[in-house]
Amino acid sequence: MSLLNVERLSHGFGDRAIFEDISFRLLKGEHVGLFGANGEGKSTFMNIVTGHMEPDEGTIQWGTGVEAGYLDQHSKLKPGLSIRDVLKQAFDHLNAKEARLEEIYVLLGEADETAMHVLMEEMGELQTQIEHSDFFLMDSKIEETADALGLLDFGLETDVSALSGGQRSKVLLGKLLLEKPDILLLDEPTNYLDVEHIDWLKQYLLNYENAFILISHDVAFMNSVINVVYHVSNCRLDRYVGDYDHFLEVYDMQKAQREDAYERQQKEIANLKDFVARNKARVSTRNMAMSRQKKIDKMDVIELDKEKPVPIFSFQMDRTPGRIIFEAKNLVIGYDEPLSRPLDLRLERGQKISLVGANGIGKTTLLKSLLGIISAISGEHQQGEHLSIGYFAQESVADTSMTCLQSLGHDFPALSIAELRSALARCGLTNKHIDSKVAVLSGGEQAKLRLSKLMNRKHNVLVLDEPTNHLDVIAKDVLKTALQHYSGTILMVSHEPEFYQDIVTGTWDAREWALKL
Repeated sequence: MSLLNVERLSHGFGDRAIFEDISFRLLKGEHVGLFGANGEGKSTFMNIVTGHMEPDEGTIQWGTGVEAGYLDQHSKLKPGLSIRDVLKQAFDHLNAKEARLEEIYVLLGEADETAMHVLMEEMGELQTQIEHSDFFLMDSKIEETADALGLLDFGLETDVSALSGGQRSKVLLGKLLLEKPDILLLDEPTNYLDVEHIDWLKQYLLNYENAFILISHDVAFMNSVINVVYHVSNCRLDRYVGDYDHFLEVYDMQKAQREDAYERQQKEIANLKDFVARNKARVSTRNMAMSRQKKIDKMDVIELDKEKPVPIFSFQMDRTPGRIIFEAKNLVIGYDEPLSRPLDLRLERGQKISLVGANGIGKTTLLKSLLGIISAISGEHQQGEHLSIGYFAQESVADTSMTCLQSLGHDFPALSIAELRSALARCGLTNKHIDSKVAVLSGGEQAKLRLSKLMNRKHNVLVLDEPTNHLDVIAKDVLKTALQHYSGTILMVSHEPEFYQDIVTGTWDAREWALKL
């Protein structure tokens, strides 16, 4: 049974094509992984099928009565609502059915025989739907899901406006999972999730009876839960049955076969053209030359896919700083209330430290306190001498109305246009990306722009808050290598042990001093 059909879809931004005449189908029970490099159109595809964006051409048809739930990278929450309020919204449709039942009970007292028959039928349907749902388990289901995602740790009555980006993502994910739609549409659900919560989500999706479409650059996570891969590349959408490992095996084999066929065809075309060039002017061989030319003209010429540019990340080292980078004594961090016990810490020159622990317990707050972006509640902290700090924030506040080129040029007015383009190209951005507004770039492309800004200044300290969020697999590997080779000091927050373990010289566990665990 087909839950979703997409036919002959084409879409682009200006002269930048994203999809050209693609088709897609989702069958009942399929667990689909959308895989592709940053900027290939994965999130755009999700926005199109959910109606958040109109395609240039093509049709999108959902199955009758199919309900889809969408978690995107940029979902918002309304200030003034508590976490519990948002999670309860997952049951709004059941509350509406319960309200309609109450209304029917009142109407039955005044209905004639015909109306009573209609109302009784509707009442029976509503009662069946409610009984087969989680309506009577609403509160316990909310508590169960909130606990699994770590939302109980900071209280269900907390106003969502007080939450960090990672905490908001957890709330939205929890609400979506409580809704139990026919199709889950998940765009980077593991961003900001801790290891234990990723494991819980993995088990949830493994046991999920309905269909889902998943975008994730966490290969291990994706590989463990999907059974179909759609590869997004070069404006196409190609289907592969099996997990990610099987897709890679088949894709590499098909790529090798296509490259071999391309080489053979190019040799044949060269030989034919050579024959035509040597024989078209001679009367005795003119007909043979024309025959060869017709064969060339009728050929279905094989074209190889354009190779995606691989980013080249490298960070320039500034002059050597003092031995102490950051030092804190009896430091209590927080905003309106403390997030930590009094803590003592010291970061020394040359150390590469990963700050670990669950979301919401103060890792980002600690970074901002040490950098002087926000004030600590109490205690002392100081920065060392001769520091030049490069900071990669978890959430970007860039002007998205600028193009990539304008944004980088705004920060580096002394660079020429050619130098700006070269700097952006080194980060894996093509000319079309460079001339596009930041607003239409994918999360990964925006991250590459921000990394370009870090790379174009000399620093002796890098403070990185979730630098791998939204980056594709290749970009993460290149960034990992760049940080391994960087001779300066690093203080980093990352939820991906496989990324930071080969970089750092030690870890700071926020659970040792956090008040909210």
